[in-house]
Amino acid sequence: MTKTLRLLGAGLVTALLVTSCGSSAGSSDDGVELKMVESLTNPARTAVLKGLIEDFEAANPGTTVDLISPPTNSADQKIQQMLQSKKGIDVLEVRDTTVGPFTANGWLRDLAPDLKGWAGWADMTQQAVDYAQGEDGTWYIPYGFYGLSLFYRKDLVEKAGFAGPPASWDELLQQASAIQDPDAGTYGYAFRGGTNGNGNLVTAIEAYVADDLDKANAFKTTDGKSIFAAPEALTAAQTYFDLFEKASPPSSVAWGYPEMVEGFSNGSTAFLLQDPEVIATVGQSTAIKPDQWGTAPLLVGPTGKAAQPVATAGWGMSASTEHAAEATKLIEFLSSGEASTTFTKENSLVPILTSAASDPYYSEGPWASYVTMTNAPDTYLSVIQPRNVDWWTEWTQKADGDVQRVITGDMTPAELLAGWDAYWVEKWAAA
Repeated sequence: MTKTLRLLGAGLVTALLVTSCGSSAGSSDDGVELKMVESLTNPARTAVLKGLIEDFEAANPGTTVDLISPPTNSADQKIQQMLQSKKGIDVLEVRDTTVGPFTANGWLRDLAPDLKGWAGWADMTQQAVDYAQGEDGTWYIPYGFYGLSLFYRKDLVEKAGFAGPPASWDELLQQASAIQDPDAGTYGYAFRGGTNGNGNLVTAIEAYVADDLDKANAFKTTDGKSIFAAPEALTAAQTYFDLFEKASPPSSVAWGYPEMVEGFSNGSTAFLLQDPEVIATVGQSTAIKPDQWGTAPLLVGPTGKAAQPVATAGWGMSASTEHAAEATKLIEFLSSGEASTTFTKENSLVPILTSAASDPYYSEGPWASYVTMTNAPDTYLSVIQPRNVDWWTEWTQKADGDVQRVITGDMTPAELLAGWDAYWVEKWAAA
């Protein structure tokens, strides 16, 4: 979830996308059908993908693409089952949270040989190239980058007597608590108590220990200990869980991504911490007007700093595919030119193409907060979380369960942190 944009130069013309580029050798005239599965499914996103697929099919006669769109909350499990069966997937959405276990199990194809000599590399930002070309292989091509910002209701903030959005976690708790009015159906914060609910808590903890954070492994402090053992972590956790107790809808105990985004876009919650892809979703809402909402930079901790974790996802290939040449063409197409630009804009992602540098779309309106963070790297620290470890899925399941136990009263924040510290210390020792 980084906002560090290295955007210099111009994009690749579409013509290069549909021709055979060395690694994409192989005829598709025999009528190949590619099975493609997405993970972060939502109706608008799926519609965009289907449109891009139609363009690809028109440019590649004889190749068709069957897009499979499982519900978001069960998509990664569905993809894992399909990969285990070694059938039913050619191209798939690979996330930085799934690439570790997927590669550890040998389910992904290393794209490096297929993409050798691909002209599209020259049109990608250095950040995108770095994430694609890992030391152990090229397992996916990023389609964009994510980065947290604070979505807020301008009208509710003003009505509550505040001059502007909160800048810190403490200010967020203060404003959200003041806005909270259950009798009027208005709540302060769209709390994420369900799937991946641990992520925002970790973000708060990283902000509170920012001065001592190991930027290369943001689950550690510079002395090599886990961030969960830091004294500041308990203060962060208490503040974060106070957001649930004092400023969130009771139903948010089970909210995942779709519910928290809907809670903000339908006008019932005043604050939402989410990735830029939500800009498009909120922009399409008829429940709140464009002048009622905006975005603000990521919340800082007591020392005035925040940690912006790098997060990404992209398109990869199943190791069991029997149509590598055609699948490579599809990945190249989606990662280049108009197809890439359309996908990043429609899903509000930080782009992978250098041509975005000259596009005003990324420096105006809701994107302004991301520009602010990019221009202040000493305040909004770009850090890397250990999302590529092969136990990341196990970790998120444990961490989500612990967050649930705290908000339902079965565990204290101190107990949660002690358990998280012990978990990572043990994993690191055994790695």
